[in-house]
Amino acid sequence: MAKSRGRGKPVRRRDKKGGPGSGRRKPCQHCRDKVEQVDYKDVSSLRKFVSEKGKIRSRRITGACRRHQGQIARAVKRARELALLPYVNEGGRDDAPRRDRGDRDRDR
Repeated sequence: MAKSRGRGKPVRRRDKKGGPGSGRRKPCQHCRDKVEQVDYKDVSSLRKFVSEKGKIRSRRITGACRRHQGQIARAVKRARELALLPYVNEGGRDDAPRRDRGDRDRDR
């Protein structure tokens, strides 16, 4: 049931402001700084767009616009090719133990 404000009209959950899904998205960092082209040599800024496992983060997470997200992805891939960024982080630990093909027969 909806709470009452004390003045007659009840407050609905969707009427609240500031919650998740309300308002506008924050502007793209590159658009705000008026960056024309994302540079693959700027490794420190590219690391913000790569997860601990080495995956390129999505637009929803980074807040980048469509144009700059494509440039970020291309820059990360070029930096990996030139060994400026790793493809996979070696320090990342996998929770599930790896299984060889021979392990399948023993489980059955």
